[in-house]
Amino acid sequence: MKKKNVINLIKYHIEKNETAFRDEAYAIAVDFNRTQDGELADYILALLSDKNTFVPQVLDGKMDYLRKVDSSPTTLPLPECIKDELMGIVNAVGYGAGVNKFLFQGAPGTGKTESAKQLARILNRQLYVVDFDVLVDSKMGQTSKNIAQLFAEINDVPYPDQIIILFDELDSIALDRTNTNDLREMGRATSAVLKGLDTLNNRIVLLATTNLFASFDRALIRRFDNVIDFNRYTREDLQEIADIMLESLLQQFKFQGRNVRLFRKIIALLDPIPYPGELKNLIKTAIAFSNPNDEFDYLARLFKQTQPTFSGGYKELQTLGFSVRDIEILSKVSKSRVSRILVEEKR
Repeated sequence: MKKKNVINLIKYHIEKNETAFRDEAYAIAVDFNRTQDGELADYILALLSDKNTFVPQVLDGKMDYLRKVDSSPTTLPLPECIKDELMGIVNAVGYGAGVNKFLFQGAPGTGKTESAKQLARILNRQLYVVDFDVLVDSKMGQTSKNIAQLFAEINDVPYPDQIIILFDELDSIALDRTNTNDLREMGRATSAVLKGLDTLNNRIVLLATTNLFASFDRALIRRFDNVIDFNRYTREDLQEIADIMLESLLQQFKFQGRNVRLFRKIIALLDPIPYPGELKNLIKTAIAFSNPNDEFDYLARLFKQTQPTFSGGYKELQTLGFSVRDIEILSKVSKSRVSRILVEEKR
């Protein structure tokens, strides 16, 4: 503990700044714990603890390799099979039996990171993501040393049962150690991760995500209690998720022009339908770029975005299942003119 800590405590007490006082006290406790005075650290934390769940703010700005991430306030649309497995994680953590390490694997945009945020909200834990920009070092052997320090930092946090650690895109530092095309440095880093997972405090929930599951070291996969596959979206799942996203985004942008029937026709033309991350971007961009004076302009833009090479006429649109009213919205040509052109094309 330094002199400035004492001065800050007195200052915050006089100012009646309870939050700052607690933060400073937690910082002192962590400092004592790092200097091997764990008993005094525990005593300070006990004095500061509430009967209610309290997430210590001492981690904010105090950690070398971790940064705080806000949990998601909204429900993430997911297939039932993935929802069930996420609730399984909630149950496993609730038992407190040391089942605490989970790997999310799947293509980009499948909801892995957002699911981690959802779990943080459901479990009422603060989410911290590993900052790879700080962790990875160009000096030979330094990255593996940093990884060892990271896990020491994680195991040293106060209230370990109130945080979740997220290794987002774990493949940035851990791949197959037997891959001859890989650098030795990656092998060292992977070995450091293996050791860290073996010594992780079982009260801390650790999540990891990857897009490169096939390239993972099998020994690394075995360190996780469960692997959840996020690639299990059916076409029906994605169509339903598109509807949910549309409704949410229309409310956000305060649009009144809801034409779910036409929207579904446009989405149905996609083959394949993109995963939720890309799908949301398509819908959001169409709405955000649309003319606020044209309530259905976003549908015309969405069609152009998703069918950039379409060069057919009204007849082809009709063949695709679009009504005269739909074609009016997509082409910005009146129904009467569309009808006349369609009649002429039949002759």
